[in-house]
Amino acid sequence: MKKKIVSILLTTVMAASLALTGCGSKDDSSASADKDGTITLDVYDDQANYQGIQSGWFAKIIKDKFNIKLNIIAPNVSGGGNTLYQTRSSAGNLGDIIISSTENGRLKDMVKAGLLMDMSDMIKDKDVYKNYKDAIKEGNKNAGQDGIWGIPSEISSQSPEVSSDGIEPLVAPYLRWDGYKALGYPEMNTLEDMIPVMKQLQEQIPTSDSGKKTYALSLFKDWDGTSMVAAKNFASLYGYNDTGTGFVLSKADGSDLQDITSSDGIYVRALKFLFECNQEGLIDPESTTQNFDTLSDKYRDGQILTSLWSYQGSSYYNTTEHKNEGKGFMPAFIKDSSSYTAGCYSEGNAKVMISIGSQAKNADKIMEFIDWLYSPEGVECAEQANGAAGPEGLTWEKKDGKAVLTEFGEKALPSNDVKVSKEWGGGSWKDGVSALNFKAVSLVDTDPNTNEPYMETMWSSVLEKNNTALDQDWQSKSEGAKTTLEYLENKDALSVAPGTSFTQPEESSDIATLRNQCKTVIVDDSWKMVFAKDEAEFNSILKDMQDTVKGLGYDKVLKVDMKNAKDLAKTKKQTVEDYNKNHADEANK
Repeated sequence: MKKKIVSILLTTVMAASLALTGCGSKDDSSASADKDGTITLDVYDDQANYQGIQSGWFAKIIKDKFNIKLNIIAPNVSGGGNTLYQTRSSAGNLGDIIISSTENGRLKDMVKAGLLMDMSDMIKDKDVYKNYKDAIKEGNKNAGQDGIWGIPSEISSQSPEVSSDGIEPLVAPYLRWDGYKALGYPEMNTLEDMIPVMKQLQEQIPTSDSGKKTYALSLFKDWDGTSMVAAKNFASLYGYNDTGTGFVLSKADGSDLQDITSSDGIYVRALKFLFECNQEGLIDPESTTQNFDTLSDKYRDGQILTSLWSYQGSSYYNTTEHKNEGKGFMPAFIKDSSSYTAGCYSEGNAKVMISIGSQAKNADKIMEFIDWLYSPEGVECAEQANGAAGPEGLTWEKKDGKAVLTEFGEKALPSNDVKVSKEWGGGSWKDGVSALNFKAVSLVDTDPNTNEPYMETMWSSVLEKNNTALDQDWQSKSEGAKTTLEYLENKDALSVAPGTSFTQPEESSDIATLRNQCKTVIVDDSWKMVFAKDEAEFNSILKDMQDTVKGLGYDKVLKVDMKNAKDLAKTKKQTVEDYNKNHADEANK
């Protein structure tokens, strides 16, 4: 992703100016059309990690197909939180296309505030509606008004108990395997056992490919919400997540619910772990100031030696060249862990939806673009950042009826700095990847164009090529497994959270106010704990955090979150039962 950043001042001015324009008819020409008729669409996208005009090969594809440009407006880049959302909402215009979380009653709020367009008439003849009608209807149940105000993400035909992550779970203890091998593959029984291993890794690989000092860990603040994402991810290494449950960390199957501020809980354990890592000099000192893009470049350079996310470490560093040299990220194993992985959304993921803004001009054209995002070609191209193969003819082709990567695809995927020909839009491959970061359809679903999953790492032709020096060495230790997911399943160390359409319900303004006050304290103090000078200061900050949020009214918010967590657990159980019943009924027809 490119590092162009548009300031929040600019987006505020933009929002105010857009609010002054009329709605216009669906076929009006856009006020921002270029001389050649290309229409620039503002995309408010709280999933995006890049802000500015989409460029490169994806921009070329959508310009040729729809004669549009995308101007990405990203809260993650503008400082996170609700500031940008509130600014643009107050102006009456979020954007032409809106990709947003719907939790905490946001979908209902957006509909009530007149920020979204009802797509009912436009969508009825589109393939997306014909193919995913049930999921779309389910996703709009919480809108507060009849109509189709958004389309859920990650729609799947798979069981909710099947991991939607393909071959890599949400988190796993990925580390530079070449360094780990040189250390003799030391065993790790607990999370804390990683610390001496990471220290030895830094000693084993002291400099990056460009000669910079390496660090075992590097963090960023962009995605912090109700808690510090970095700490929450280590909790996910033990099967916990806070999706839809606020200040409650819920075990994947709903069997355990934890208050994140609990001294004995998994979140505080993760904070203590990170604190101890920093005491050992293992955390990049730029962690408090850098963003996701900056950190991604460090992974590409080999400057960071561990990663919980496969789409950071291995995605950026595991080029074919590196893997042939035996270098790259592969998952180690921590005996007491059980990695969290999200199950497929058979009813669609209504927590994130795509909509058309109420003031959008050229709404019919936008509807065509959204419809394409849910088509096989759209998934292949727009979801490349999440693991799809990209455009046929450039990164992949069919040989003997099988999907195989082209020579260019071998070099460019998943996100490498490889030059793209002018025919395909020019520039660098990685800079041309879709900045939407929106998964319309689950990548583990079958692509009718290939009869294999959309996720190219699951293709038979790709799995056959996992025979580099790096792959072979890892497989010699993986007890016969070919992928991370298979390995963890075989070790009974995988926690699948059944995918549901559950969304965190609307809450009172009093609770929302208390939540915002509490999460600011929790996030800020979490970072302070990680970088505390000693254990006494760590414990002091922890107690101060607990006392402060309690004084703010934290227990009132926690009561709401505990109820939501229990409701989510029930929904998971019901969704699995409904899916199994429906498929049993279909099999008996």
